[in-house]
Amino acid sequence: MSFDMILADIKSSLALTPAYNDISPLRRLVAQIRPRQATDKQRATDNIRALCFVLRQHPAWRKALREYVLQVISTRTLVHLLTDTGITLNNGFWGAAWQRLINKFLPPLVNNDYVKDIFGQIFDHPSDHIWVNELDENTWQDLIDSIGFRTSKARQAHAALTNEILSAVQVLSYRITNIGLEAELVRNYPEIERFESPFLRQNDEINNYVISYRTWLNDCTTAREDNKHIEVLLSQCDDIVNRIRKTAAVAGVSVSLTRLLLRLTQSMHRLRSLLDLLDSTDANEVSSIAIRLFKELVSADNKRHSLTDLMQTNTELLSLQVTERAGKSGEHYVTNNRSEWMAMLRSALGAGFIVGFMATIKILFSKLALAPFGYAVLYSLNYSTGFMLVHVLHFTIATKQPAMTAALIARAIDEGKQKLDELVELIVRVFRSQFIAIIGNIGLAIPTAYVIAWVWLWMTGSHLVTPEKAEHLLHDLDPLNSLALPHAAIAGVCLFLSGLISGYYDNKASYGHIPARLRQLAWPRKIFGEERLHRITDYIGDNLGALAGNFFFGIMLGTIGQLGVFFGLPVDIRHITFSSANFAFALVGLDHHISWQLALYSLLGILLIGIVNLGVSFSLAMLVALRSRRVSFGRGSTLVHLLWRRFRSGGRDFFFPGKEQHPENQAPEQRDQQH
Repeated sequence: MSFDMILADIKSSLALTPAYNDISPLRRLVAQIRPRQATDKQRATDNIRALCFVLRQHPAWRKALREYVLQVISTRTLVHLLTDTGITLNNGFWGAAWQRLINKFLPPLVNNDYVKDIFGQIFDHPSDHIWVNELDENTWQDLIDSIGFRTSKARQAHAALTNEILSAVQVLSYRITNIGLEAELVRNYPEIERFESPFLRQNDEINNYVISYRTWLNDCTTAREDNKHIEVLLSQCDDIVNRIRKTAAVAGVSVSLTRLLLRLTQSMHRLRSLLDLLDSTDANEVSSIAIRLFKELVSADNKRHSLTDLMQTNTELLSLQVTERAGKSGEHYVTNNRSEWMAMLRSALGAGFIVGFMATIKILFSKLALAPFGYAVLYSLNYSTGFMLVHVLHFTIATKQPAMTAALIARAIDEGKQKLDELVELIVRVFRSQFIAIIGNIGLAIPTAYVIAWVWLWMTGSHLVTPEKAEHLLHDLDPLNSLALPHAAIAGVCLFLSGLISGYYDNKASYGHIPARLRQLAWPRKIFGEERLHRITDYIGDNLGALAGNFFFGIMLGTIGQLGVFFGLPVDIRHITFSSANFAFALVGLDHHISWQLALYSLLGILLIGIVNLGVSFSLAMLVALRSRRVSFGRGSTLVHLLWRRFRSGGRDFFFPGKEQHPENQAPEQRDQQH
C-alpha cells in the first residue's frame, strides 16, 4: 500500500468520524517506512523523504495526518509509556525472566486506552529499533516539519500532553524517593540517614515545580520555576550512586542492589529527559530531545520481552564486580622480577607433583565397576579435593591463570586505553608467568606419574595401566585423529566458569560479611576458641572464592565425561597437566616400546591441548571482562604490531625475566621511582 492510499484513507476516516483514533492506518504508515533489511538506513531515509514530499504536495493530507496523530496520542493515557517503558520492573530477576518467557508465548492483554500498549503494536517488529536509531536526527526533524505540528490545533493538544508529561515526572520522582529509602541502599550508604537525603528533597522540589508549571499553563502571565535546583539534587543522587558503586568494589554487590541501582539510574535519566523537554524554549531543541526520547522508547519497547537484554542490563554491575575480583586475584599470577618468577616455578612444580597423584587416583577409580553416576562422584571428589589442596598449599595450576589475568588486562585497557606500551609490558609479564607455570606443572607432573607407575609395578608386579589402556591414553593425546582439541576446549570453558565462580564467591564473602557472621555462632567458638576462630574465619573470607572455584571446577571435570557416557555424546575433557601425567603412565605401561616419532607427536598433542585450554578460557574471560566494563578495544592491530616489535627486540623477556639490578647499580631516576 502506498503513502497516497494510506493518507487518503486517514482523510476520509476523519471526514466520517472526526474523533477517529484507530491505529491501523498508523501501523500501515510505519510498515511503509520500514525497510526490508533493518540495517538498510538509506532505504528508510528514502522512504521518509518520500512521505515528506507527499505531505508537502498535499496540504489536506498533511492536515489530516497531523490531526489523526494528535488524536491517537491525546485520547489515550501517555504516562505509562514515559514511566514504564525502558525502566526495570520492581520484581526480582527470576520473576522478570519468567514473566518475559511467558510473554513470548502468551503476550499480555493490550489496553487500547494506553499509549504504552499501542506503541508496541505500531513498532511491532523486533528489529524496528535498529532502523529507527540509525536514521539521522535531521531526517526525523524533516518529518516533524512536514507534518507541521506548530499550528493552533496542535497547540490546543499541547496542554493535555504537557499535563501527562508532568504526571510522569511526578511518578518518576516518587519512585526515585522510594528507592532512596530502600534498606539495602541505606545499608550500603549509611550517611543517607545522618544527613538530609537528596532522594527526599528532590521530590519536594518536583512537586513544587509541577504545581508552578500547571499554574503557568492555565495563566501564562504567572512565573514558573525552572529545573536548575532539581538538577542539583539529582546530581547529589548521582554522587551517592557512584559512592555506593565504589563501596561495592570493596564490600561486594548483590543482584538486588544491582537492580536497585539500575532502576534508580534509569529513572533519573528519564526524569532528566522529561524535565529538559518541559523547560526548553527553543522549538528545535524540543524536537531534538523528543527524537532522542522516541528512539530510546522504541529500543526499550522492542526489547521488552528479550531475556538476553534482561540478563545484560541486570548483571552488568555484578559481572564487573565478579571480574574485578578475578582481576585482583590475577595480580598474584603475574611475575615482575626474577625472584617472583622463580617463586612461580616452585609453586607450579608443587601443583604438578600433586596432579601426578590425582591422575593416579583417577586411574585407580576407573578400574572399579560402577555406573556413570558413581564414576562422576569419585572423579569429582578426586579433582575437587586435589585442586583445593593445591590452593591451600599455595601452589599454582597454570590453566587457572588465564581467567584471572584476562580480567587484569581488561582493567588495564579500561583504565589506560592510550598507554599501549604499558599494556604491552603487562602482556609480556603475563605471558612469561604463564609460560613458567606450564613448565612447572608439566615438569613435575610427568616425572611424578612416571615414578608412581614404576613403584606400582615394583610393588604389585603388574602395570598401573594395561597396554590396551596405555594405547587408549596415547590416542586421547592425538590432536588429529581424536577429539582431544574439542575436549580441551570444553575444559577451557570449565576453567573460565571456575574463574567466574571464584569472583562470585569472593564477592559474596565480602557483601554477605561471611567471616563476621560465622564469628557470631556459638558452637564454633566453643570448639575452636576465640583466637583460632578468628584465624579460620579470616581465612574463609580471604579464600572462599578460590576454594569454591576449585571445588566446582573439580565437579565440572569429574562429571562432564560421565554425562557424555550417560547421554551417548562424544563429550569429555582434556587438561594439559593430567594429559602429561597420562603420557607418563602410558610410557611405563608399554615398557617404553613406542617410537620417538609417536612420543614426539604425543608431546605435541599435550602442547596443543594446553594452548586450547588457555586460549579458550582466556578469550571468554577477556570477553566478559571487557563487556562488563563496556569497553570496546578497537586498537588490536596496533597492539599486535607493538607486541611483535617487542618480541623482536627482546624475545627472551617473553619467557625469562631480566636480571635484577641492585640499588647501588641502578640509575638515580630508577631509585627515585622505587621510592
